[in-house]
Amino acid sequence: MRELTGTAGTLYDEIRGLPIVSPHGHCDPVWFAEDAAFPDPAQLLVVPDHYVFRMLHSQGVDLADLGVGAPGADTDPRAVFRLFARHWDMFLGTPTRFWISYVLRETLGIDTPVSEATADAVYDQIAARLAEPGFRPRALFDRFGIEVLATTDSALDNLSAHRAIADSGWPGRVIPTFRPDAVLDAAGAEFVTEVDRMGALTGEDVSRFDGYLAALRQRRAFFKSCEATATDHAIEVPQTVWLEDPAALYARVRAGAASAAEARAFHGHMLVEMAQMSVEDGLVMQLHAGSRRNTNAALLARFGRDVGADMPVATDWVRGLEPLLNRVGNAGAFRLILFTLDESTYGRELAPMAGHWPCLRIGPPWWFHDSAAGIARYFDRVVETAGYANLAGFNDDTRAFLSIPARHDMWRRGVAAHLATQVGASAFGLADARRLARRLAVDLARETYRLDS
Repeated sequence: MRELTGTAGTLYDEIRGLPIVSPHGHCDPVWFAEDAAFPDPAQLLVVPDHYVFRMLHSQGVDLADLGVGAPGADTDPRAVFRLFARHWDMFLGTPTRFWISYVLRETLGIDTPVSEATADAVYDQIAARLAEPGFRPRALFDRFGIEVLATTDSALDNLSAHRAIADSGWPGRVIPTFRPDAVLDAAGAEFVTEVDRMGALTGEDVSRFDGYLAALRQRRAFFKSCEATATDHAIEVPQTVWLEDPAALYARVRAGAASAAEARAFHGHMLVEMAQMSVEDGLVMQLHAGSRRNTNAALLARFGRDVGADMPVATDWVRGLEPLLNRVGNAGAFRLILFTLDESTYGRELAPMAGHWPCLRIGPPWWFHDSAAGIARYFDRVVETAGYANLAGFNDDTRAFLSIPARHDMWRRGVAAHLATQVGASAFGLADARRLARRLAVDLARETYRLDS
């Protein structure tokens, strides 16, 4: 990525070294609880990263040869890394190339170019680094300058890893996030089983709707006691509903008598219930929409869920959120962050909505759009209508811990470039740009996720 000069370079230099606030992601808290060495280079950089293996699949690589979706499979990690290195040029032009290059160069200190010919040499250099104490999870957390890192955890998780971190005396701040999809989405095959597990865990009678709500409140309170500040929800197409008699539909769902449309309506109602609970307990609500999951039936059958076949779909935020917003959208205690894979809604829906409803904040570019060009498009489409104060700052939303500094660096470069353009267009001066740069880099995320409280 080219170096920034002029005003952009000045702004970037002022924010590049700021602490990293990572309020939403998918790192494993066990890494920091146990502080064991990371595994081999293939398990670190290739096997768990859907950005990597979806590209390799598009080029005809069999996921079985990468050890994807097959825990415990006898896959040679060196062979996996060789396969990745053979296809390294396939990532030219993608943010994955930038992130991995940054990790190799800046984090691991490896200058050897990746290629089929150098695969073994690079593998050995990475493996040697991972064996050093300075490359253990806690040491890297401190070296990266991470102020806080939020994981995403099942609503039924006992959070033992988080409690172990808190009891260890290590000062790193790793906090959970409440993810209740499995106990809200009535269309899920395991919905009733998961709800019953929640009932057993909480001691509430979840055969009744009021007991079900009480169990959810109890789990939210448990997460808050472990320092959670947010919830996280995913839905293909945003749809919220307020039902006058949710108990009756809940009974139909539990009996297996609800239609697909009724199951969707129940999920939509429960999103409103979650919003109302957020008004009560102060947890920030995140809603990710616009992704159709597991679209490759053959891969789903062979390897299971989440193997790179999720695709963006069109959304309708205005109609979809109207029932929720008309119940709690004006409540000062409520905060809802919206993430989309449908970029067409940035200027048409999300920016006008965030520019009106006090509760709304627009999340940063997500997933397919977390790139240099995606960041530029985002700013171009939302700022004129939503301003900067209605943005949520940045979160890296990653499972790849070593890539966190790379992702924040890409965002900070995008912030500097955007603000320099604004200064050049006389939209505001350099002093304002400097204040905005810091807010966009760290302060908005702190404020939006209530991490200072």
